[in-house]
Amino acid sequence: MGKRNTICAGIDTGKHKLDVALDGNSEQLQVDHTVEGHQVLVEWLKCRKVKRVGIEASGGYEQAVVAELRRKRFVVVLFQPKQVRAYGTFHLLLAKNDKIDAKLIAMCTAAVRTIHSAPDPRLQPFADHLTMIDQITEDIARLKNRLESCRDTRIQGVWKAQIALLAKSKRAEFKALLAAIRTHSDLAARLDLIYCGLPTAAAVLIRMPEIGTITRERASALSGLAPYDDDSGKRSGARHIKGGRERLRWALYNAALPASSRWNPQIRALYGRLIAAGKPHKCALVACARKLLVTINAVVARGIPWEPEMPQLAKLTT
Repeated sequence: MGKRNTICAGIDTGKHKLDVALDGNSEQLQVDHTVEGHQVLVEWLKCRKVKRVGIEASGGYEQAVVAELRRKRFVVVLFQPKQVRAYGTFHLLLAKNDKIDAKLIAMCTAAVRTIHSAPDPRLQPFADHLTMIDQITEDIARLKNRLESCRDTRIQGVWKAQIALLAKSKRAEFKALLAAIRTHSDLAARLDLIYCGLPTAAAVLIRMPEIGTITRERASALSGLAPYDDDSGKRSGARHIKGGRERLRWALYNAALPASSRWNPQIRALYGRLIAAGKPHKCALVACARKLLVTINAVVARGIPWEPEMPQLAKLTT
């Protein structure tokens, strides 16, 4: 194999500091996690002819530096923490501190074989906005649980008032989000192709920007709806879903419930077949959510609006 000629760097992200290391080089750098520190980082990387930078997702702290590096035309690879730790375990690199982590991330970056395109930068503010709306929904659910177990009428009134206020805020924020999306004609057209109700359509559009450009298998895996084998030797274990984008998965799962009982004839037929075959309710709903996403992916890829079709019934022989 030929020697790699792409110079790679790794960044360990902290709340206040960034630790930077080069693959195959002992030189390291620490800068403040500020706008000024980002400028120092960019110049340092350019001087060393770095082309590819790896960075570990760190609860959102990495977003500002990732955006700045992409603006400066660096190829940025965003890793999940478990990917970096698994790579370190494989190489028996078990020690951990910020400088060691930066070096390990640099090694991971150099080992990457497939580089995915950077996501549409317009979607990041929408993702933050949608997450806030999801959090309001979670707050409402918690308050409803408190209300259900509360017997004091005065306290019930407090919870009901807060629920009403949050529900009003949620409607206003979602309306504002849709208005912001529709200022971009291409995003508005894609949103209209996703036929499963506006809340779910917005979640798919924002949380899966790859929709319509990837295979059905890849879409299922990214959403965390792909069933994985669990077999060994003569044992055949139950298939389980794992990983993926949690908030997207929940949006699709919540959409699958009414789709499987009311508005989508294909999903309703699939749910009926799975239940008749003895599948548990939740297992059938996960399959319906996956079918929903696969159909959306195909519709967006074709660019033709979805039209419901009644499932064909077997003809009765006379």
